[in-house]
Amino acid sequence: MVFFRKYRNKKAQQSSFKIQHNNPAKERISPLLLENVAEIQKIFSDTPDLVVKKIVIKQTKCPAVLVYLSGLTDTKTIHNHVLSPLIFEANQEDQDFEVQVSLGQVKEKDTWQDIENAILQGNSVLFIDKRNKAFIYDTQGWPQRGIEDTNIESSLRGEHVGFTETGSSNIAMIRRHIQNRELKMKEMTVGARGNLKLTIMYLADVVNPEVLKELLDRINKLEVESILNAASLAEYIEDNPYSPFPQLFLTERPDFASGEILQGRIVIVVDRSPNVLIGPATFEIFFKSMDDYGARWLVASFIRLMRYFGFFVAIFLPATYIAVIAFHFEIIPLKLLLSIGASRERVPFPPFIEAIVMEITLEMLREAGIRLPAKIGQTVGIVGGIVIGQAAVEAGIVSNIMVIVVALTAIASFIIPNYDMGAAIRMLRFPMMVAASLFGFVGITVGLMTLIIHFISLESLGTPYGSPIAPLRFPDWKDLFIRFPAWSIVKRPESTRAIQWKKANSNRPKGDEH
Repeated sequence: MVFFRKYRNKKAQQSSFKIQHNNPAKERISPLLLENVAEIQKIFSDTPDLVVKKIVIKQTKCPAVLVYLSGLTDTKTIHNHVLSPLIFEANQEDQDFEVQVSLGQVKEKDTWQDIENAILQGNSVLFIDKRNKAFIYDTQGWPQRGIEDTNIESSLRGEHVGFTETGSSNIAMIRRHIQNRELKMKEMTVGARGNLKLTIMYLADVVNPEVLKELLDRINKLEVESILNAASLAEYIEDNPYSPFPQLFLTERPDFASGEILQGRIVIVVDRSPNVLIGPATFEIFFKSMDDYGARWLVASFIRLMRYFGFFVAIFLPATYIAVIAFHFEIIPLKLLLSIGASRERVPFPPFIEAIVMEITLEMLREAGIRLPAKIGQTVGIVGGIVIGQAAVEAGIVSNIMVIVVALTAIASFIIPNYDMGAAIRMLRFPMMVAASLFGFVGITVGLMTLIIHFISLESLGTPYGSPIAPLRFPDWKDLFIRFPAWSIVKRPESTRAIQWKKANSNRPKGDEH
């Protein structure tokens, strides 16, 4: 009984989420300057980058202290727009000294929690003697990366601009595409320690209020210490965390994110992350690329059909090879059967072991190519695949046909434009291979049926994941397997659940017929 009582108390302690501070701060600041300085030094103990600068305001002759973290602030902004006006300039007409600070955003706070958060976010805080309020100046200036082209979602005809790790810059890039007053934003903070800033962006007259409320409720219910990036946030708020399919779309492209906002979806800009989240996400969005809308519709439709074909090839080709060789070799034409038999003559392993060895080797080469420097990563992947494949064939470990099957499977999985969906496809082929090795085509059929059932039941923010395939919505098929001409797509897809369906007119201007 003592053991169970201790176990129950331990579980109760683990279930209660609360951040314990080593130095709990007072609730409100004091009007005495020395007490406020002592409290700041107590809160930020063992913080060598904390700057506490004592000054005397020229306008009022009052002693004051400016506090900030040197690594998170722009020192030029502090010196030119805060310290210089306060110390050296005086305005005889206006006795309010805050007017002299040449910054756009000045806030007044009187609680230590707000002041602590402001300093940690890169702002500078001014304490004045005999005042029970502190003044917060927007002086953020942490190190940041410049705007560059994306490494993963490359584009031939789209813009060569990608998101950065600064949320304000990412918001500005989306605003450049959607210059409309209906583009609304809601700011939220997640994480008891990390204080991750989120910005929810949407078109107020287009987005479905129920979908927006569902997303906001899920984020508000989060109780975590910190979230490091957008991918981690997606794991917390997606509908089915055990599904191999991604249920929120991650993108580095401002043009793609802006296009989905115009369709009626919601974009979550995550500060400190070079990706934004798009939801609700349906299955078909993972097979689209910005190049589809920069090329002629016939070319774009052909490429998109290849992607869907590659989806089935990447999942079922190795499993089909195993099932045919192990169970259903009678369906192979005689000449091809003799060729396969000759190539497998020296192979001592069954088809399943042969396929598993090659597939795992391929995944290891792919992962090694990603982790190595860019200049040698591609070389290692290509040369390593050729050398290992040729050596394995000559040693009699695998057959020539197996090398061809694995190579086709790899090419088919890499044609998927979204990395998360491509990774899910590569993972799904392994259970399909196990089912094929045990039951042949029957195992593949059962695996396919299981995949379809899961596909139909899956949702993203309460929206059917399989739409417009399941449930069937034929009007949305104009931008599904093939892309109809842009002028013929006049309605937003029903999968976004937008409250404003029409987005264009089909009155395409025609040329001179004479």
